[in-house]
Amino acid sequence: GGQLTPIDLIVEERFHRAAPGGMGGTKAAGNYSPVLKTQLAAKQDGFADVVYLDAKHDKYLEEVSSCNIFVVKGKTIRTPALGGTILPGVTRSSVMRLAEAHGYTVEEGDVTVDEGMEADEIFTSGTAVVVCSVGSLQYRGHRRRFGPSEGKEPGPVALEIYNALTKLQLEEEEDPFGWVYPVC
Repeated sequence: GGQLTPIDLIVEERFHRAAPGGMGGTKAAGNYSPVLKTQLAAKQDGFADVVYLDAKHDKYLEEVSSCNIFVVKGKTIRTPALGGTILPGVTRSSVMRLAEAHGYTVEEGDVTVDEGMEADEIFTSGTAVVVCSVGSLQYRGHRRRFGPSEGKEPGPVALEIYNALTKLQLEEEEDPFGWVYPVC
């Protein structure tokens, strides 16, 4: 395992990362350039990144600039469903399988901003970050800090999943899923 430093996110309401019928569910360079302006503005305001809403209803969480998002309430982990605008990442799939193996109920579907603001914990996943704990989420001027440390320490679920996944990747634990292949 390693150390997770929680990040602060802001919900973007004016711009969208992807739209139905577009390329949002495809790993393509064109999906990353539209987020650069909003990402830069967020960083100038002290946030690590941006959470984008769906382009159709403007109320459902979709993704962070280059990561999938997971919302935790009790033993339930919710993540936006794949539907053409969400990247079906390998890490996303791995996190979902690991979470179920660790006794969590994982649900895919529409996840409202309100669910995010009322969550016990939020984390993201992606190839580069593996799993990243969210320290706070800001929406319409209200900032919600997560956990007993007010977002200064990683959330327990993010830490559990991060440690489990990296131990498999580093072959520190037996791989029950058949994900690790020797290459030489």
